[in-house]
Amino acid sequence: MPALRTTSTSATSRFFLLGLLALVCVAANAAVEPLRYHWQTLEIDGASHRVRVPSGYQLELLVSGLGRPRLLRFADNGDLFIGSKSGRVYRLTPPYRLPTVFAKLGGYPHSVAFRPGEILVAKTDGVYVAPYVPGQAQIDGGEFRLLAALPAGGGHSSRTVGVGPDGRVYTSLGISGNCSDEYLGDGYRFSNRRGGVLVLEETGSKRRWRAFASGLRNPVGFDWHPKTGVLYASNNGPDHLGFDRPPEYFSRLEPGSFHGMPWFQFDGQRIIRDDCISRAPPRSDPATPVATFPARNAPMGVAFIPPGAMEPAVEGDAVVALRGSWGTKPSGGFAGDPASRRHPKVVLVRFDDGEAKRVDDLITGFQLESGDRWARPVGVAFGPDGNLYFTSDSGANALFRLSRQR
Repeated sequence: MPALRTTSTSATSRFFLLGLLALVCVAANAAVEPLRYHWQTLEIDGASHRVRVPSGYQLELLVSGLGRPRLLRFADNGDLFIGSKSGRVYRLTPPYRLPTVFAKLGGYPHSVAFRPGEILVAKTDGVYVAPYVPGQAQIDGGEFRLLAALPAGGGHSSRTVGVGPDGRVYTSLGISGNCSDEYLGDGYRFSNRRGGVLVLEETGSKRRWRAFASGLRNPVGFDWHPKTGVLYASNNGPDHLGFDRPPEYFSRLEPGSFHGMPWFQFDGQRIIRDDCISRAPPRSDPATPVATFPARNAPMGVAFIPPGAMEPAVEGDAVVALRGSWGTKPSGGFAGDPASRRHPKVVLVRFDDGEAKRVDDLITGFQLESGDRWARPVGVAFGPDGNLYFTSDSGANALFRLSRQR
């Protein structure tokens, strides 16, 4: 009998603890206020499209016909700059409806950043810099000089540059394929040092990239939380495990953190070894993502909602552009029905007390029933007016704005 009483008490305790844990989880999610939505119609190139946006907001098409626009950045004076796959960096001034070519650089100027007196542009082979004065309308591409070279090569050729709260230059780059033997660390030659976020050490005229976070397959977007100052990044998972695995990552990056790829994958519950690469992993301590998106979503740009932008309930949440990948059901390859592809969308990673809690949709409706996409979000940024701006580099090669309804 005592043994039975002990077993019963243990089981009761376990049920109590599980119930308490469930209540805690419910309470934690309840602290993150849910969004409400409405449908609106958007006219693009003579076609009408229905799009779902948060209640009280409207989506506008500002500019179409850009040359495959990618990430975007606002200068301190409010000018908007957009990198592209067309070799151009675009500039727009308020109300952001008339683009001009700020610079013709050739290659792939994917992203732009600023520091005092300088504009930085990340191309596949390096970060380039030129003198810049706020309000400057144009610059000759020849004025850019190489600030620091990056590994180039095929596959995942985008490079994202940002200037952190510490004033240092950060750059993200992906490995070339699903299981490429590439890593930001010792034992790898320069051309194979890929897959993560780098920070530039500058001492006088000497410049050297140092690994900030490694083991990320393709971290296209990153940004710093406005309250905690912690760096977070989106990350594209591999394609060789099918349509549903692994989930795409939203990861907290710490100095020296390792996120596993291509040696390890997070399956939604735990970290597992990926046998697609035979070389022994450089480390055995991969970090778990703080949030995930369904596989084959192709997360791109990331921007935290600053104070005063949008609703107080979403301040400090992260906006992430999901471009929607090419994989189809059931195999994840090209051959399936296009209508089965993951839908492009813009989502929110909801935060509470500085910690990621869940993912909510923000803007949806970019994919038709046939599987055709009229837009595929890529870059996201908040303007000085507090509105959300984002680019699409496919379907409508365009710039959009989400703002409060007037």
